[in-house]
Amino acid sequence: MTRKIIIDCDPGIDDAVAIAMALFDPRLEVLAITAAAGTVEASQATTNVTGLVAQLDPPRYPRIGKATAADHPPVGDDNRLHGIDGLGGFNFEPSGRQHQTPSEKVISELVHKNPNSVTLVCLGPLTNLARLCQRDPTAIPLINNLVISGGAVNHPGNASPIAERNMFYDPQSADQIFESATTKSLVPLDVTAQVQFGVQLLEQLPSRFTRAGSLLHKVMPFAFRMAHRHLGRELIPLYDPTALMAVLEPEHFQWSSMRGRVEHRGSLTRGATVFDQRLRPEWPVNMEVATAADTSEVQAAIIRSLRYAGQES
Repeated sequence: MTRKIIIDCDPGIDDAVAIAMALFDPRLEVLAITAAAGTVEASQATTNVTGLVAQLDPPRYPRIGKATAADHPPVGDDNRLHGIDGLGGFNFEPSGRQHQTPSEKVISELVHKNPNSVTLVCLGPLTNLARLCQRDPTAIPLINNLVISGGAVNHPGNASPIAERNMFYDPQSADQIFESATTKSLVPLDVTAQVQFGVQLLEQLPSRFTRAGSLLHKVMPFAFRMAHRHLGRELIPLYDPTALMAVLEPEHFQWSSMRGRVEHRGSLTRGATVFDQRLRPEWPVNMEVATAADTSEVQAAIIRSLRYAGQES
């Protein structure tokens, strides 16, 4: 049995890696890839999703959702680690399609068509899901599970001292989704930041003469260079591929039931994820949270998945 998924993302180098893994994994049926603003602005995010699917040319093409701007985005961007286009200078051309369907509408149509059988894998800000809640609340109970890459429980932030990037970009939407009546699994920085790779990963990628290899050999060296230049790091985490592995191989992760909220009013705490971890928690549980992972097993699973994508190209 394959699992039906929708990938909601803001590509993003690590989003691109996760997309390459997902489109060729025989365990998954990727119904759609919906774009969200975050790492890059909305039109570039849509261009990146369209370009990635065309570059990878999978056996089954997913539907594509168009990103629209968030209501209250932060000032500044994340271009120093991902490049101006978000993908290390791949510079996909806009598709030229005039009537692309908004991401939340694509999600709505697919969950109504496949009730209680679609997993939404959210690799970017939760803007599209919050709009789905507002515009079609009847779709929310039809989602089988919502897997979110983002937030932090006891880990420092990567957008601010305490906030993770996806939550920081659109905290209002994130808090709305945390409070929504969906079954949620959160894969926070506490876990994703631990699954790190050195430049040896480049030797384990598919051949650059395959479609997946051509993409990965372009974006991954850029990611390593920027991490060294701007952060002084020799190892890089692959946040979104790790979150995808939490969907595919959850047995490599430890999970705890928690209650989480997202701060969206404080000037210093924008996007902070707050969990009731008191000895006697008073907030009712609203999600399961990955608290640890077997990092060596997850790393090996990611490498296997990337090699398989190359075989299919």
